[in-house]
Amino acid sequence: MKYWLFKSEPDTWGWDDQVAKGAAGEEWHGVRNYQARNFMRQMALGDRGFFYHSQVGKAVVGVVEVCATSHPDSTTDDPRWDCVDIRAVAPAQRPVTLDEIKAHPDLSDMVLVKNSRLSVQPVTPEEWRIVCALAGIDA
Repeated sequence: MKYWLFKSEPDTWGWDDQVAKGAAGEEWHGVRNYQARNFMRQMALGDRGFFYHSQVGKAVVGVVEVCATSHPDSTTDDPRWDCVDIRAVAPAQRPVTLDEIKAHPDLSDMVLVKNSRLSVQPVTPEEWRIVCALAGIDA
């Protein structure tokens, strides 16, 4: 299993919106960055990810799971753009803020710290374990 982080502005698509989609999940559409798209092409069913509120809140607020592998993004006719579907798995018992992540010495190399603008990014198993512990989520 691999681990990821999915960023969304909560006033556009937030954790509550994701939860409301239930077991069917929702397309993680609209990504127009080649690196983020390529990360989605690497995802497998059951991979887990952090759901991160960007702009407002700037925090990990829950865990999602990939429930459909890479397929054409339904929001465009351009064949270059793919997406995956994700579903909510568990909320964070307490949000883990970007400031906390930046302050944690073992998270200093996390992509979120180094390239905070990337909307879909990998998370190492060690980063996953640490952030889950901070969030009160059973890793």
